[in-house]
Amino acid sequence: MIKILHQVFRTGIVTEPLPPMVEAEMVEIGGELEEIIKKRFHRSLTIRAIDAGSCNGCELEIHALNNPIYNCERFGLHFTASPRFADMLLVTGPVSINMEIALRRTYEATPPPKLVVAIGDCGYNGGIFGESYASIGGIKSTIPVNAYIKGCPPTPTIILKGILELITLEKPYAAQSFHPR
Repeated sequence: MIKILHQVFRTGIVTEPLPPMVEAEMVEIGGELEEIIKKRFHRSLTIRAIDAGSCNGCELEIHALNNPIYNCERFGLHFTASPRFADMLLVTGPVSINMEIALRRTYEATPPPKLVVAIGDCGYNGGIFGESYASIGGIKSTIPVNAYIKGCPPTPTIILKGILELITLEKPYAAQSFHPR
């Protein structure tokens, strides 16, 4: 155990550099995001990611937000496994029949006020899966959605822009729809 701790302290925080243009955009978006998160959420915005039946393309982009390259925690975004601690739900995919009840329960377990963001084209209207015997369609068919971030899949930068745009609204908890560029 001591040997592992020594190696951790020797290594320190390891992050990999992004391409210069992407890094500049991330720093700009992240700076604004960090400032607003400190004011509105008292230092951190806690997010619960939910896969409601996606192909995992959007899931990979959400996980990329938290990897050593994008490192969204430096801006005050934190992911949690429990909806009871979440301020925001990031939901991906069309709602499959098997996930409808679980998604509704997760939404109900999230303390108010809660933000719900549907990620990707599938979260918006069911995407290529649409409505079928196995899929109910977009997220709004099961729970109220505050914002949509379109794309198949949207990049981590676009996801951050969408989150920033949502929390900068005067009334982020009212139903809003936007599509970051």
